[in-house]
Amino acid sequence: MTDERDLDGLTGETVELLQVMIRNACVNDGTAESGQEVRNADVLRQFLGITGLDVQTYEPTPGRTTIVARIEGTDPQAPSLALMGHTDVVPVNPDGWTRDPFGGELVDGEVWGRGAVDMLNLTSSMAVAFRHLARSGFRPRGDLVYVAVADEESGSAHGMQWMADHERDAVYADYVLTENGGLHSGPKERPWIGVNVGEKGVAWRTLRVRGTPGHGSAPFKADNALMTAAAVIQRLGDYRPAPRFHELWRTRVDTLGVDEATRAALLDPERIDEFLDALPVPGPGAHLHACTHTTFSCNTIGPGTQGGGGVTRMKTNVIPDCVDIGVDIRTLPGEDHHDVDAHLRAALGDLYDRVEVEVVMNDPATISRTDTPLWDALERSIAKPFPTARPTPQLVVGFTDSRVYRAMGSVAYGAGLFSPDLDPSEFGRRFHGHDERIDVESLRLTTNLWLDVVRELLT
Repeated sequence: MTDERDLDGLTGETVELLQVMIRNACVNDGTAESGQEVRNADVLRQFLGITGLDVQTYEPTPGRTTIVARIEGTDPQAPSLALMGHTDVVPVNPDGWTRDPFGGELVDGEVWGRGAVDMLNLTSSMAVAFRHLARSGFRPRGDLVYVAVADEESGSAHGMQWMADHERDAVYADYVLTENGGLHSGPKERPWIGVNVGEKGVAWRTLRVRGTPGHGSAPFKADNALMTAAAVIQRLGDYRPAPRFHELWRTRVDTLGVDEATRAALLDPERIDEFLDALPVPGPGAHLHACTHTTFSCNTIGPGTQGGGGVTRMKTNVIPDCVDIGVDIRTLPGEDHHDVDAHLRAALGDLYDRVEVEVVMNDPATISRTDTPLWDALERSIAKPFPTARPTPQLVVGFTDSRVYRAMGSVAYGAGLFSPDLDPSEFGRRFHGHDERIDVESLRLTTNLWLDVVRELLT
């Protein structure tokens, strides 16, 4: 057991470690040289070094560092558990922030900064819990592994995917806890606590549009690649694929705490789109839509690659001959690359033949089962601070490194435990958004959750 005085001290350690990691500004913009997660890896290696454990370091690309620490179990046949968090964060526009996005300030009981919710709060609290267990002489039945990984925010090629392909034994565990769950929903007297057991697939595509170059002073009937690209983007924006309900959708609706008429609309494939269209913006409609539809988001546009392999230089007085569109496609369970191609054909119609489709990522949706000792351990651990709470399985619309672990055969859950006062909609807006921050009470609850789950599962 962790007494209140110890927990206060551990919470303070989590706050301080989170602040340092935010200030390190390990911003991953998708390029190989960005991220520089070595800064956070060095901090964590030093933080864990006093345990006496061997902390392993892996760097497939300069600066893209992953660390792994392990408390060996007493029984080689017992299941192992990994606490896994990523150390990179997404780019930020400081102009939209109230405070310095890399200041790591503690203001009115909240830690501010890029990564405070995605997911340095969990990575830091896991490190604090892991170090506390190691220093207190905890001996688990099965191995307890701590993994702080690079490059989650841009597809894991320099992080977990590389580790799975080249250093599988270093990071593999039967059970994995990572991002992100722990939000309260439903009635306060008997709340649901979300646990992410699955996630949509990610099918990033580059759509290359070609045209004929010419002088910008004579655009009449020109084959302008940028104009065609604009039409492609508009059609993808207008595309409305039919809803599909996966196995976790009914459970998700049951936890929303909505009236019966709303519930009926959300569970009716003939009515859900009309219902979502009527919801205010911003609001919950975008999330509920993403839970039930394959989605397409055109997020980047720029000069394309010429036939010889060079990049076209775009200039105001030159009609462009090649333009690339970056499209973030998220697929539902059961869909594969053939379904993605069918969606693109349906959305683009006659323009489909004008694009070249390049696959950037093509990972299918994944779901872990819940009839496991880890689920039972989570249920018991959540009940300690919230005796009437019930964990509920959810499918998230983003992707995490859980998908890599599931491909290796692990059961992976996105967990955590946040304050009941933290509004799920507000929390969701902070992901990759302005004024990202997390409250200290949530850090306290989550740090203790890792301690409880480890003891419940591995003792």
